[in-house]
Amino acid sequence: MADTYDPSAFPPFAVTADLVILTVQPPTVRALLVRRAADPFAGSWALPGGFVGPDQSLADAAHETLARKTGVSVDATHLEQLASFGRPDRDPRMRIVSVAWLALLAEPVEPVAGDDTDEAQWVDVAALDSDLAFDHAEILAAGIERARNRIEYTTLATRFCGDEFTMAELRAVYETLWSTELDPANFHRKVLAIDGFVEPTGESTSGGRGRPARLYRRGDAVDLDPPVRR
Repeated sequence: MADTYDPSAFPPFAVTADLVILTVQPPTVRALLVRRAADPFAGSWALPGGFVGPDQSLADAAHETLARKTGVSVDATHLEQLASFGRPDRDPRMRIVSVAWLALLAEPVEPVAGDDTDEAQWVDVAALDSDLAFDHAEILAAGIERARNRIEYTTLATRFCGDEFTMAELRAVYETLWSTELDPANFHRKVLAIDGFVEPTGESTSGGRGRPARLYRRGDAVDLDPPVRR
């Protein structure tokens, strides 16, 4: 069988790693995009991405793309595999399947444009139209929805708060990602009912207008039980 195998008999096929990189800065959710320097879609905004090398694992390709095209360290992110996108006509060059990844950053860092991009920029996703290169608008939408789901079941929302935060600041992260207003008292009650989600610091805000607000820090939980539902 090995003697009859001819790789050239098969059409060319490649795999890319594309990254949905998000940060939540209430009242905005921002995504890191790059402007392509070469065809196809030269001049268009796109998600940072790159081809998976023949000797690379999918995770290694995602890490390398994150660092090379944005200057963002993988140590500063929550990074997880999102989904695969393989519509036959998604790339005009050849049959290319994208394995997409979701990266969540506590705060935006200064991005670095790679050698094949003209610039890298944080963009408010609410103000972004769907005219991204390839099928990247679809991938971005999937990443945002995954982030919305993640904060229901995990403590990732606290990643977008400071070391110490008020309940209103934590609620603002949920409201921003979910694009909805939450009842303050009900949200407060739900959060405090979950073991290990947050813990009081014993301190309160001072120097501002209005009543002082209690300060909290992250607890030791990773998953939320029960979850915080939309």
